[in-house]
Amino acid sequence: MGRHGENIRKRKDGRWEARYLSYDTGKGNKTYRSVYGHTYEETKTKRDAVLRESELQTGNPVPSSLRADTLSMISFDEAAQAWMKLIKLGQKQSTCEKYGFIYHSFLQRILGHIPLVQITERLVREKLESLEVTSASVWKSIYCVLNGILRHSAEHYHVTLPEFKRTAKAIRRNEAAVFTKSEQARLLSALYTNTDRFKLGVLLCLFTGLRIGELCALKWEDIDFANKTLCVKRTVQRLYVENGGKKTALVESPPKSLHSKRELPLPDALITFLQNFQNGKAYIFGAEKPLDPRTMQNHYRKIIEEAGVAYKNFHVLRHTYATNCMEGGTDVKSLSEMLGHSNVKTTLNYYVHPSMDTKRIYADNLCAFYVMLYGQILGRAG
Repeated sequence: MGRHGENIRKRKDGRWEARYLSYDTGKGNKTYRSVYGHTYEETKTKRDAVLRESELQTGNPVPSSLRADTLSMISFDEAAQAWMKLIKLGQKQSTCEKYGFIYHSFLQRILGHIPLVQITERLVREKLESLEVTSASVWKSIYCVLNGILRHSAEHYHVTLPEFKRTAKAIRRNEAAVFTKSEQARLLSALYTNTDRFKLGVLLCLFTGLRIGELCALKWEDIDFANKTLCVKRTVQRLYVENGGKKTALVESPPKSLHSKRELPLPDALITFLQNFQNGKAYIFGAEKPLDPRTMQNHYRKIIEEAGVAYKNFHVLRHTYATNCMEGGTDVKSLSEMLGHSNVKTTLNYYVHPSMDTKRIYADNLCAFYVMLYGQILGRAG
């Protein structure tokens, strides 16, 4: 077992290994090297002697950033900042902004000041318990960011660090709301009255289950009027330009995931509506640029008020679409693909909410089955 934080470990062959950074002051290159011994003390002594010898030969002290004991000076916050710079090279901007928000809002306060070598599983568990998190999604993201930082730090600094699985504190996900049948009737009445492009957008979500970012980024070229299909190729979000900054920008990017790129069927009624709104511009709901989702949200709120329906957030349109599809007989595989999910489990767990009317029909059908079965038994007995 390694000595935590000192980059000294016991190998499977019984020997001890101490790693250290060798620094070429001429070329500026850094390379990890190792020394070996039969005991921890012997190995540590060898490693320290090599570092001292390096100082004597070069005439310059080994940079403090390369000393083995420097790990005691590296804080969790420094390690986190290094990790966040790294992920910017391979992650979408929206993902980087999300991770930055999670770190600055939760982890930086409880762990940022602690030296990396003092990070233990028990310490982190205690710190996590102090967080007041009411969202299962946020809780999941906290663990994702925490483990990302720790994995990168363990590899980069060659130090043993724990990895975490979510504990029983994980919040129970509340069942998402859907519009009831009577609410849908009032909403549709409002949408079909003096229909403008914003009402058309809400209708499109009720008929296709689009996310708001996907809706606002739609172009006319994404609609195939001949084959009555819609292709989801991009999304748009308003994001902070830099972590912790206040300036935001409208950012167009590929959809949420590979599965979110999808082709959807359009009913004839929607095709007619869309044809009536063609205006020669690039974007359906914007003009020569995507519509800001905040603008769509504001108009959606006004439409809800006009319909006389209690406010539910825009994403409820997507849940309502999914539930209506299932109650209408759509198989779960087809629905999962139309929603852009990677697997049917997500569709069933989070997007399908059978109404009480539907459950009552199932109960009545079961009752009818029992009555028929009981009648058959009586008939055979007679």
